[in-house]
Amino acid sequence: MPEIIRKYDNKNKPILEGNKGITPLTYFNIIHLRKGESIEQIVEMFETVYVILSGKCDIKVTNQLFKNIRRKDIWSDKADSIYVTTGALVKIYSKEDNTEIAVAGARCEKEYKPFRITPEEVSMIEVGSSETKTLRRINYIIGSKTKEKTGNIIINELYAEEGCWSGYPPHKHDDENKPIETAFEELYHYRFNPTNGFGGQFVYQLDGTSVCFMTTSGDTVLIDKGYHPTVYSPGHEGYMFVILVGKYQHSLIQNFDQKYKYLSEGISGIQNMLDNYQKCK
Repeated sequence: MPEIIRKYDNKNKPILEGNKGITPLTYFNIIHLRKGESIEQIVEMFETVYVILSGKCDIKVTNQLFKNIRRKDIWSDKADSIYVTTGALVKIYSKEDNTEIAVAGARCEKEYKPFRITPEEVSMIEVGSSETKTLRRINYIIGSKTKEKTGNIIINELYAEEGCWSGYPPHKHDDENKPIETAFEELYHYRFNPTNGFGGQFVYQLDGTSVCFMTTSGDTVLIDKGYHPTVYSPGHEGYMFVILVGKYQHSLIQNFDQKYKYLSEGISGIQNMLDNYQKCK
């Protein structure tokens, strides 16, 4: 069943280190730096992606330096990110106050070359409409365009209109049963604008087992199995930083709850989203 990690000051230490719990293949950290501060780290056994949420920094991966990784904030710009292979030494040099970096990781045995994903390389798909209360846009940082350059990790940022239902119609991806479904762990990290917004994260199974968390800015939810729709409070724009880790492959196939699958016919962009995830192979 899912777990929630409430917002706390993690002091740049990993929020989720994988290898245990319900999502052993997933790594997650949030790093905060002031201007002039630096940090270095090595993440063993996990490929990682350093996604700038705000601020400006240089990132050195072993002997390769990526300069001026920058972003005003998550609400204004697309992400600027660096992919790092497993076990590489990473050094971050902050060039502005309030530099915030999300570090997303997936268990990976193969080594890949580091590379940068610029904001111009981030693709976007819009799904739903205001009329159906499903309008959201999904910015793909690691996905079909990077499929040959990484392991089984997919990363996106989802922006939801106030009062929106995302992950809708309800779907799951916990069984390896191609071509119907592929097995993926999933992590959601939430933000709201204004920050006093909140949401509801539902997770349920067909046997009647269900859980619902009230989500607020800075909370993180781990999902190992079950259908998992999300809703956002009216008057607040919603944001989710999403990490998907394939247990066996990089191609995500979502399986809709058959009771609600017919609703997808009235939600624009659904097929584009499904096709994009399945191309990650």
